Amino acid sequence: MSARGIPYRARMKEPSPPIGAQPVGAPQHQTAPRANPLARALRYGYRVPLLLWHLLVDLPLAALLLTPLTAGWRLGSERLDHRVIRLWSAGLVRICGFRLRRIGTPLPGATLFVANHVTWADIVVLNSQRMMGFVAKHEIASWPVVGWMAARAETIFHQRGNTESLGGVLHEMLARLRAGRSVAVFPEGRTGSGREIGPFHARIFLAAVETGTPVQPVALRYGEQGDAQALVAFQRGEHFVGNVLRLLGEPARRADVVFLEPITPGDSEGRRGIAVLARERIVQVMGG
Repeated sequence: MSARGIPYRARMKEPSPPIGAQPVGAPQHQTAPRANPLARALRYGYRVPLLLWHLLVDLPLAALLLTPLTAGWRLGSERLDHRVIRLWSAGLVRICGFRLRRIGTPLPGATLFVANHVTWADIVVLNSQRMMGFVAKHEIASWPVVGWMAARAETIFHQRGNTESLGGVLHEMLARLRAGRSVAVFPEGRTGSGREIGPFHARIFLAAVETGTPVQPVALRYGEQGDAQALVAFQRGEHFVGNVLRLLGEPARRADVVFLEPITPGDSEGRRGIAVLARERIVQVMGG
């Protein structure tokens, strides 16, 4: 199931205008600055060694702490394996040039987190803030490194277009929320061009309605006021590894993780009402 996205500045009750090529927060005439080959080479010169260290040294050390034997260990109020995943994820996004800034506070306990979906980095950025347990497409499991870490981070993998798989995902979401754990989803269902936020599919909110779990929208905003959304997103024909390599050469930029006001299932008209309200709140931030 797919639908055309609606520009960030559009209101939900207005007819959807055609999707423009204008990134959020940037004038329509603005063009991307021409890359400086020397500066790009210098960034590769120090980021590639850092990435190799993070993969060849930090990752094996993290793996030693992500075992069933250490799963019950705690550091204060946080499980050790959750802390390890957060720290490793934060290191990866920093090496890729993102300077994280958290706005707002993630809810503790059982929560359904819903966010706009721009790129592969969304999962790592969110995992750097709180252990969430994502619902993600099955293909991610085969991605180098990120797929392995996603599995360790309690990701629920879903085969898109498979009704039986979706039923299993909803069953697992219900079980986790009832057990007091959190789940994170991208209600758009897929990444886009970064220039628009697509409609939120309401079915995924059924787990929150059935369990009475609060839903917390999260806006992921790359660059100043989101002006780098389209740059961070997958380009036409670009795959995971190509996107990572391209981002390694880009200038450092801010990445805002904005935790918004939670939605209580009883405050909205069922799953569709929650889907509309969650999207509206994220759109409002992105249009900032």
